[in-house]
Amino acid sequence: MTVTAVAARYAEALADLVTAPNSPVRPQDALDEFRAFESTLRSSGELYTSLTTPAVPISRKKAVIARIADDLQVSQLIRNFLFVVAGHHRIPLLSQILQLFEVVLDERLGYVRAEVASARELSAEQRNALNATLERLSGKRVRMRFTINESLIGGVLARIGSTVYDGSVRGRLQSMERRLVRQE
Repeated sequence: MTVTAVAARYAEALADLVTAPNSPVRPQDALDEFRAFESTLRSSGELYTSLTTPAVPISRKKAVIARIADDLQVSQLIRNFLFVVAGHHRIPLLSQILQLFEVVLDERLGYVRAEVASARELSAEQRNALNATLERLSGKRVRMRFTINESLIGGVLARIGSTVYDGSVRGRLQSMERRLVRQE
């Protein structure tokens, strides 16, 4: 089984737990707690090493996880999930599990992800308007991730799955160029 497949199984299992009707943790809270733990782990090389080194006993790793979880006020469900991950020596996959968990959770909650590039930073008003437009076009709730791409000159370029919505100045210029070439 590939590393991605292993990480996907953990992500799916956690999504099953937090989206269950009787889950003690709301999905967004679980995601926030998982992100906080993973960020803490990623920010400390020493901490990461202590949780990934085979020489450190599982009992010690669980004690470290419990201490971090206490400091971050992590729910019992996420804490137990982290204990299972550590018990199976999968802490090195934690970042990948988190990324896949975000994707699975979005799918289950009816969100699609949009990658949005713009020539400049968009204002909150522009982001809200773009979000409404993308939701109307896709028929689903949209989570947007923004990047800056100065080569667009102006406007935005949005990608949802394999569909690209090109409202950039660069895209319009390229489209105009193709039409002019066809007319010659």
